[in-house]
Amino acid sequence: MLYYFKKYPQSVAVIIVIWVLCMIPVPETPLNEINFIDKWTHFAMYGVLTLVIWHEYRKRHTMTNWCRLIFGGVLCPIVMGVLVEVAQAYLTTCRSGDWFDAVCNTLGVLLGTGIAKLMIVRR
Repeated sequence: MLYYFKKYPQSVAVIIVIWVLCMIPVPETPLNEINFIDKWTHFAMYGVLTLVIWHEYRKRHTMTNWCRLIFGGVLCPIVMGVLVEVAQAYLTTCRSGDWFDAVCNTLGVLLGTGIAKLMIVRR
Protein backbone atom coordinates (compact mmCIF):
# COMPACT_ATOMS: atom_id res chain seq x y z
CA MET A 1 0.00 0.00 0.00
CA LEU A 2 2.87 2.36 0.78
CA TYR A 3 4.07 1.77 -2.79
CA TYR A 4 0.92 3.42 -4.19
CA PHE A 5 1.18 6.36 -1.77
CA LYS A 6 4.70 7.04 -3.01
CA LYS A 7 4.18 6.32 -6.69
CA TYR A 8 0.72 7.87 -7.18
CA PRO A 9 0.23 10.46 -4.40
CA GLN A 10 -2.27 12.62 -6.30
CA SER A 11 -4.46 9.66 -7.23
CA VAL A 12 -4.44 8.40 -3.65
CA ALA A 13 -5.30 11.89 -2.39
CA VAL A 14 -8.29 12.16 -4.76
CA ILE A 15 -9.46 8.68 -3.71
CA ILE A 16 -9.30 9.64 -0.03
CA VAL A 17 -11.14 12.91 -0.67
CA ILE A 18 -13.91 11.10 -2.56
CA TRP A 19 -14.35 8.53 0.23
CA VAL A 20 -14.48 11.23 2.91
CA LEU A 21 -16.92 13.42 0.96
CA CYS A 22 -19.18 10.46 0.24
CA MET A 23 -19.34 9.32 3.87
CA ILE A 24 -19.97 12.60 5.70
CA PRO A 25 -23.30 14.43 6.03
CA VAL A 26 -23.94 16.98 3.31
CA PRO A 27 -25.22 20.35 4.55
CA GLU A 28 -28.03 22.16 2.78
CA THR A 29 -26.74 24.77 0.32
CA PRO A 30 -28.29 26.89 -2.43
CA LEU A 31 -26.78 24.39 -4.89
CA ASN A 32 -29.31 21.81 -3.68
CA GLU A 33 -31.90 23.65 -5.77
CA ILE A 34 -30.09 22.63 -8.98
CA ASN A 35 -31.69 19.55 -10.50
CA PHE A 36 -29.52 16.44 -10.12
CA ILE A 37 -26.64 18.37 -8.47
CA ASP A 38 -25.73 15.22 -6.54
CA LYS A 39 -25.50 13.22 -9.79
CA TRP A 40 -23.41 15.91 -11.50
CA THR A 41 -21.09 15.94 -8.48
CA HIS A 42 -20.57 12.18 -8.67
CA PHE A 43 -20.00 12.42 -12.42
CA ALA A 44 -17.38 15.17 -11.98
CA MET A 45 -15.58 13.52 -9.04
CA TYR A 46 -15.05 10.25 -10.88
CA GLY A 47 -14.13 11.98 -14.13
CA VAL A 48 -11.43 13.94 -12.30
CA LEU A 49 -10.26 10.80 -10.46
CA THR A 50 -9.84 8.97 -13.75
CA LEU A 51 -7.95 11.85 -15.36
CA VAL A 52 -5.61 12.08 -12.37
CA ILE A 53 -4.92 8.33 -12.41
CA TRP A 54 -4.18 8.30 -16.14
CA HIS A 55 -2.02 11.44 -15.89
CA GLU A 56 0.06 10.06 -13.04
CA TYR A 57 0.43 6.71 -14.76
CA ARG A 58 1.66 8.31 -17.99
CA LYS A 59 3.97 10.63 -16.05
CA ARG A 60 5.67 7.74 -14.26
CA HIS A 61 5.86 5.18 -17.08
CA THR A 62 7.57 5.52 -20.44
CA MET A 63 5.78 2.48 -21.90
CA THR A 64 2.04 2.06 -21.50
CA ASN A 65 0.87 -1.28 -20.17
CA TRP A 66 -2.70 -1.01 -21.43
CA CYS A 67 -3.98 -3.96 -19.39
CA ARG A 68 -2.67 -2.41 -16.18
CA LEU A 69 -3.93 1.05 -17.11
CA ILE A 70 -7.41 -0.20 -18.00
CA PHE A 71 -7.55 -2.22 -14.77
CA GLY A 72 -6.26 0.55 -12.49
CA GLY A 73 -7.63 3.53 -14.39
CA VAL A 74 -11.04 2.26 -15.47
CA LEU A 75 -12.17 -0.90 -13.69
CA CYS A 76 -10.91 0.01 -10.21
CA PRO A 77 -12.63 3.44 -10.18
CA ILE A 78 -15.88 1.84 -11.38
CA VAL A 79 -15.69 -0.79 -8.63
CA MET A 80 -14.83 1.93 -6.11
CA GLY A 81 -17.92 3.89 -7.19
CA VAL A 82 -20.13 0.89 -6.51
CA LEU A 83 -18.40 0.17 -3.18
CA VAL A 84 -18.89 3.79 -2.07
CA GLU A 85 -22.62 3.46 -2.70
CA VAL A 86 -22.79 0.15 -0.82
CA ALA A 87 -20.82 1.72 2.06
CA GLN A 88 -23.20 4.68 2.14
CA ALA A 89 -26.17 2.33 2.32
CA TYR A 90 -24.85 0.02 5.03
CA LEU A 91 -22.19 1.92 6.99
CA THR A 92 -23.70 5.38 7.45
CA THR A 93 -26.87 6.77 8.94
CA CYS A 94 -26.55 10.15 7.25
CA ARG A 95 -26.24 8.94 3.64
CA SER A 96 -28.06 6.45 1.47
CA GLY A 97 -26.72 4.30 -1.32
CA ASP A 98 -28.15 5.10 -4.73
CA TRP A 99 -27.61 2.98 -7.82
CA PHE A 100 -28.14 6.02 -10.02
CA ASP A 101 -25.13 7.57 -8.25
CA ALA A 102 -23.14 4.45 -9.16
CA VAL A 103 -24.22 4.89 -12.78
CA CYS A 104 -23.10 8.54 -12.69
CA ASN A 105 -19.78 7.47 -11.16
CA THR A 106 -19.30 5.01 -14.01
CA LEU A 107 -20.23 7.60 -16.64
CA GLY A 108 -17.69 9.99 -15.09
CA VAL A 109 -15.01 7.30 -15.30
CA LEU A 110 -15.87 6.62 -18.94
CA LEU A 111 -15.76 10.33 -19.84
CA GLY A 112 -12.45 10.74 -17.99
CA THR A 113 -11.09 7.72 -19.83
CA GLY A 114 -12.14 9.15 -23.18
CA ILE A 115 -10.52 12.51 -22.45
CA ALA A 116 -7.35 10.84 -21.14
CA LYS A 117 -7.15 8.58 -24.19
CA LEU A 118 -7.45 11.61 -26.49
CA MET A 119 -4.67 13.34 -24.54
CA ILE A 120 -2.43 10.27 -24.90
CA VAL A 121 -3.04 10.00 -28.66
CA ARG A 122 -2.14 13.67 -29.15
CA ARG A 123 1.22 13.21 -27.42
